[in-house]
Amino acid sequence: MTRRTPVGGDREGLGAGQGRTGDEQLSGDENGEAQQRVLRDVDMGTPKQYSVVQMQRFAGFGVGLASLLTENVLSHPCIVFRRQCQVHHCSYRYHLQPFSVLNVMLKIQGAQGFSTVWKGMTSRFVVQGIQLGSEGIIAEFTDFPREVTTHSTFKQVFKHIALKGLSIVVTSPFFCASLIETVQSDIASETPWVLDCVKEGFRRLLGWGAPTTTRLLPVWKLVLPTVLYGLLHYLVTSIVQYIALVLLRQGKDRHKFDIDEPLADRNMLETYFPELFATFLGNLFSDVLLFPLETVMHRLHIQGTRTIIDNTDWGSGVLAINTRYEGMSECFRIVVREEGFFGLYKGFGALILQYLLHAAILKITKCIYDIMSENFPSRPKAPPRQRQQ
Repeated sequence: MTRRTPVGGDREGLGAGQGRTGDEQLSGDENGEAQQRVLRDVDMGTPKQYSVVQMQRFAGFGVGLASLLTENVLSHPCIVFRRQCQVHHCSYRYHLQPFSVLNVMLKIQGAQGFSTVWKGMTSRFVVQGIQLGSEGIIAEFTDFPREVTTHSTFKQVFKHIALKGLSIVVTSPFFCASLIETVQSDIASETPWVLDCVKEGFRRLLGWGAPTTTRLLPVWKLVLPTVLYGLLHYLVTSIVQYIALVLLRQGKDRHKFDIDEPLADRNMLETYFPELFATFLGNLFSDVLLFPLETVMHRLHIQGTRTIIDNTDWGSGVLAINTRYEGMSECFRIVVREEGFFGLYKGFGALILQYLLHAAILKITKCIYDIMSENFPSRPKAPPRQRQQ
C-alpha cells in the first residue's frame, strides 16, 4: 500500500519550498546584477588602462631617446675641443679643469663662427651607423650573438666580444676620417660633405689618394689600439651599467625597481630612468679610465694626415700636427717623456664639462619623468569601499 502524506503537510512543505525558491531567485538576481556590473566595469576600464600603459611606454621611450640625442648633440663641442687637445703635441696648456676650456672654446667660436664647434658631428653619427650595420651583417651570417645575458655561457660571451671586435675593425678607417673632420680647423680646410668620411675611409683603407709621407701609419697598425680601446670601453661600460642597475634594484626601494614587475605597476620614472642613469655612469667610468689610451689612439690615427688644427693654448691661430710614432707603446713613452704624465690627460677638463652637461640633462629628464608620472599614474586609484550596513 502506498503511504499517503497529509494534505496539510504537503501545503506546508510546498509553502516552505516556494519561500526558499523565492529567496534563491532574489539572491540569484542580485548576483547576476553584481556580475554584470563587474563585467561592465572591466569592459570599460581595461581599454583605458591599456591606453594608459601604451601612452606611458611611448612617452617614456620618447623622453629617453630625446635625452640621449640631446646629450650627444650638446656635448659635441666638448668632444671637438677634447680631441684637439689630445692631438696637440706641443701645447703647454693642458686644460685639466673645465674653466680654461670654456674660455678658449668661446674664443675659437668667436673667431671662426658658431658652426666651428659642431664640426664632425654628422660623420660621428655615420661612423656609429656603420658600426651597428656591420655588427648586424656579421651576426646575420655567423652564430655570434648580438646580445648576452647573465644566463649566457662563456662561449656565447666570447663570441659576442668577438663580434664587437670585428665590427670595430671594419669601422677603423672610417673612424679615422671622422676624427680628422672633428679636429681640423675650419680656417685651413673646406667644409666636408655629409658622407665624405665614408669616401675618405675607403681611401685610407685602400691607400688611394693618401699623402705621400712616411709618417702615415698603415691601417693594420691602427687596428690594435682601436680594437683594444673599443673593447675595453664596451666592457667597462657594460660592467658598470650592470652593477649600477643591480644596486638600484636591490636598494631600500627594491620593489620599485623590480625587473619582473609589470610595466603597469611602475611609473615612468621607475621604469626608464634607472637605465639612463646606469648608462651615464658606465660611460663616465669608461671615459675617465681609458682617457690615456684614447689620447694615444687619436694621435696614431691623426699622424701623417697633414691635418691642421686650432691652437688650443689661446684659441687663435692654427698649427700642423708633426709627430713620428711607430706604434702604441712608443707613443706612450714619448708622450710621458716629453710632455709628462699629464700629457696623456690633455683636454680632461673638456671631459669634465661634457659630463657636467650630461648630469644636468639627466636631472631635467628626471624632473620630466616625475611630472609625467603624476599626470599618468601607473594604475588607476581604486574607488573607496562602501561600508556594508
